[in-house]
Amino acid sequence: MLGWLVKKRIAAFEKNFDYDAEYMRDMYTASPRAFWKFAKITAMSAHREDVPMEAWYAAKLTATLSEDCGPCTQLVATMAERAGVTPEVLRAIVTGNEAAMPEDAALGWRFAKSVLARDIAESDRLREKIIDRWGRRALVSLALTIATSRVYPALKYGLGHGHACVRLQIGGAQLPVRPEAQAAKSGR
Repeated sequence: MLGWLVKKRIAAFEKNFDYDAEYMRDMYTASPRAFWKFAKITAMSAHREDVPMEAWYAAKLTATLSEDCGPCTQLVATMAERAGVTPEVLRAIVTGNEAAMPEDAALGWRFAKSVLARDIAESDRLREKIIDRWGRRALVSLALTIATSRVYPALKYGLGHGHACVRLQIGGAQLPVRPEAQAAKSGR
């Protein structure tokens, strides 16, 4: 009985975000127990406390991009845009244009980059800045979003549903997921 409700909720999510969540149906069909454990990650990945929206989405988008999953990146960009992050800020985050990011977004972006690169000195410096600015709950929120954002692309690729794309839609404009890769292909 619960299976039809799960499938209905997945279908609603897909329609709402124009996103292929077939991997979730596959997981539920193979192991409802695993699916419900995975659902806890979803709740954890949505945790945001005391950290500004732009900083949180900058970290979330940066972590998702690090796994090179185009559809997941598009989903996070769409969610951020719907939450009120402007297309200009999102484009700056995706392209790594720190000069075009507001201060909060730039701090979230730099922190995520340093954590993902395992740059301990820079992470330590930025961690202190985050704590001074927004508090320890904000730090926990950023750390959780960085960690959990990487789960989705890895899971999708592991289940055979990973797809890289070359373009994102942000604010009605298209841009490459990996601008540096596009530049290399065109010989720039």
